[in-house]
Amino acid sequence: MATGSIPAVAYFSMEICLEEAIPTYSGGLGVLAGDTLRSAADLGAPIVGVTLAHRKGYFRQHLDADGVQTESAWNWNPETRLPPVPHAVTVEVEGRPVRVRAWRYDIRGVSDHVVPVYLLDTDLPENSDYDRSLTDTLYGGDNRYRLCQEVVLGMGGAALLAALDHDGQYHINEGHAALLCLWLLDRRLAERGASVSEVGVDDVEAVERRCIFTTHTPVPAGHDRFPMALVREVLGERAALLDSAGLWEGEELNMTRLALRCSRFINGVALRHQEVSQEMFPEFPIGAITNGVHATTWTSAPFRDLFDRHIPQWRRDNQYLRYALTIPLDDIREAHAAAKQAMLDEVARRTGQTLDPKVFTIGFARRSTPYKRADLIFSDLDRLRSIVRHVGPVQIVFGGKAHPRDEAGKFLIRRVHEAAHALGDALRVVYVENYEMQLGHLLTSGSDVWLNNPMKPLEASGTSGMKAALNGVPSLSVLDGWWIEGCLEGTTGWAIGPDAKLPQDPSQDIPELYYQLERVVLPLYYGLPYRYAEVMRNAIAINGSFFNTQRMVSQYIQNAYAPGGSSPALLTASR
Repeated sequence: MATGSIPAVAYFSMEICLEEAIPTYSGGLGVLAGDTLRSAADLGAPIVGVTLAHRKGYFRQHLDADGVQTESAWNWNPETRLPPVPHAVTVEVEGRPVRVRAWRYDIRGVSDHVVPVYLLDTDLPENSDYDRSLTDTLYGGDNRYRLCQEVVLGMGGAALLAALDHDGQYHINEGHAALLCLWLLDRRLAERGASVSEVGVDDVEAVERRCIFTTHTPVPAGHDRFPMALVREVLGERAALLDSAGLWEGEELNMTRLALRCSRFINGVALRHQEVSQEMFPEFPIGAITNGVHATTWTSAPFRDLFDRHIPQWRRDNQYLRYALTIPLDDIREAHAAAKQAMLDEVARRTGQTLDPKVFTIGFARRSTPYKRADLIFSDLDRLRSIVRHVGPVQIVFGGKAHPRDEAGKFLIRRVHEAAHALGDALRVVYVENYEMQLGHLLTSGSDVWLNNPMKPLEASGTSGMKAALNGVPSLSVLDGWWIEGCLEGTTGWAIGPDAKLPQDPSQDIPELYYQLERVVLPLYYGLPYRYAEVMRNAIAINGSFFNTQRMVSQYIQNAYAPGGSSPALLTASR
């Protein structure tokens, strides 16, 4: 479907990864948002992005020799980087007016189409010190700060777009921006001259017709909830909209349920995640559009050059990556060797530790939180030592931040360091601090295998393995999230565990991981290097050609944005 036939779409996300020097993201959600908008620009889609300026960023991570994490602010000044938007708006927070301005960042696509991103900012002299800080810190502060911040994002963002004459659809990327639904409901009442007490089903349905909601969180505890008393204090008179429209969940405001109730199209971010989400929210029809990554952003320079030579159409149409099957294996191996050396050079520069390019290198980098189980591979150090002695040498590169208040996540980083000290030279382990976009690019392109072992079913999708696939790096992963769809055993990579069902005992993943390393992956890498290169090439051709945001955004355009697009229920039934 031609993108010109869809109404304009405003894509709201609490975090959007634009570039390394603008720290407005923490991890997967923000990187996905940035990749989504980059592909929208490539496709010429009429989309704008809305997020917060996050002047203090997420944080800079510092690790000592024992893996103890400390943090510092990652300050940046939009004034020195971006042009201002010539409009400012006012939102009411706790009964007082808060002025909101915005900065504009332009994403230019392959055909020069521009997707503007508006970064909302309350750091204005007319605001109080507290209000000036509301757009400072990503995922910082207490419940009150977070709710005030979500007022700025949802209501302030909607008000700004109205000032810019946006009159289209709203795509809510996770529940943080769900308060834009209340702004739309309030405006609907104003247009028909009705009072808050006169909210009807037609009013909620009018909002519903304009909203699309993507949920990313597969566990109930991960959805933003705010107590009723706090919501009434922060929203003031607008809280009455929640009363009259019946949008409370008991004595709380559940931001996910608010978005679900006010959206006509709802999707999870992988087939398995759709199933989990449908179980959590059975009263709403939830479909699936599996995530992707922006191919040209996450493909390393050696592989970009390789694809340009062999598949010149790949940048314009990522499906052409299917023809990577025709690239000679020696060319695949040569490009990977160059990407691997670039990664090892940067690891040495950042850590002072030199790793061997001839040694099988495992990459593991993502947010450090318990369910991702960064320390799983170190469950039996004697078994690891035996594998290395009898099959071949191994080295592991880690990266990932723990949220400043996630003590269990910080403990995992220390556990990795403890294992590194215990293993010594028997198996080199390096943890690179301050995992950000550039380091993620290097690790996903330079590792020999990408390890992912979350606790099922807590990986909604995951995208780092998709980045790896674009660079010919196979995954060794638990069957959860996207990997259920992407794993062709021994062809695109390898599974940890026999199927995607929930295990009776998650610790069984440990012997499965060791078995795959000892009996399958390492013998292939060291004993049959060209057979291993075939797996690398398949990862590009099969997974790289599908798990990209060009395909993903095209699905949103056809099924969610276009008038008369398929309903989530039909999408689910069709599979």
